[in-house]
Amino acid sequence: MLHAILVVICIALVCMPLAAQPVRVIFDTDIGNDVDDALALAILHALESRGEAKLLAVTVTKDNPYAAALVDVIDTFYGRGEIPIGIVKNGKTPQDSPMIRVPVERKRPNGSNVYLRRMALGAAPDAVEILRKVLANESDQSVTIVQVGFSTNLARLLDSQPDSISPLTGAELAAKKVRLLVAMAGSFPPKQPEFNVVTDIPSAQKVFNEWPSPVIFSGFEIGEAMLFPSRSIEHDFSWVRDHPVADAYRNYMRMPYDRPTWDLTAALYAVRPDAGYFSLSPNGTVRVDDKGYTHFTPSAEGKHRYLILSEEQKARTLEAMILLASQPRAPISRAFTGPSRAPAGPWRRPASSAP
Repeated sequence: MLHAILVVICIALVCMPLAAQPVRVIFDTDIGNDVDDALALAILHALESRGEAKLLAVTVTKDNPYAAALVDVIDTFYGRGEIPIGIVKNGKTPQDSPMIRVPVERKRPNGSNVYLRRMALGAAPDAVEILRKVLANESDQSVTIVQVGFSTNLARLLDSQPDSISPLTGAELAAKKVRLLVAMAGSFPPKQPEFNVVTDIPSAQKVFNEWPSPVIFSGFEIGEAMLFPSRSIEHDFSWVRDHPVADAYRNYMRMPYDRPTWDLTAALYAVRPDAGYFSLSPNGTVRVDDKGYTHFTPSAEGKHRYLILSEEQKARTLEAMILLASQPRAPISRAFTGPSRAPAGPWRRPASSAP
């Protein structure tokens, strides 16, 4: 009798569906040009806490040391300060911004840092080096890249040559290791050149013409249709006295303001593509013209699709993004001390110019 029971249990265990594996994500961001990047990073940390994602690295396309420092602050805040961070060199937007500088420099009355971080200011290595290292160490067809900034880092990855990290070129690494690229880029239909594309048109043309994996685009119109509410910053993030994402939001524009959810939509789709938050266009090809417009041509053989958002999907999708971005962090079991001292800068980017 006992033997029969054990057999039944074993059969049941074998027949049980395997739990979905976490989506292994590289987050490529121009954090500091707008605040939606910080909210998207918070969503990815929430999804990792839920066992749905694994954040492998964050690479930055804003060439300002405070951009990487804010990523470091946010990762450390969520108890994941070990996540590799890389930054573009000689990038397109080196300007300073209070949303990245103020949280990084914020002090307590005793002079200690409000937010800890792992790296000294300006110490982040080149983004392509990080991309090559992370991809080389991952299993084939296992990585999802979420690109919510310019295409600079990925274009340079495609151009990279074999080195001590890997005998493969960057294009070969992308083809071998990346299963999907989700990009907040363009607009469909192309009503205007979108900021992430027009800021580095040659790189966008290269990536969207040569990238080997399927590409899902979240266009300007998707995030514009759902505004992240300032009331969430004031109430839903108040589970902790000091929250770096809320601090970044408060220092981007004068409160209160609601902001489009451009980058959040890409992060959400990348990890939960089958949750019904969005619909998809038919297969096709996206071409970037010399003015930065994105033109979609349907094609059964095409590897590009773009997100579609119905009126019926809006409320549920926005609710999911608000809940995830403000989700309390998992308990942090280890203490951490890190560096922090940096000169302030005066520049503030016009809030209306970048998604």
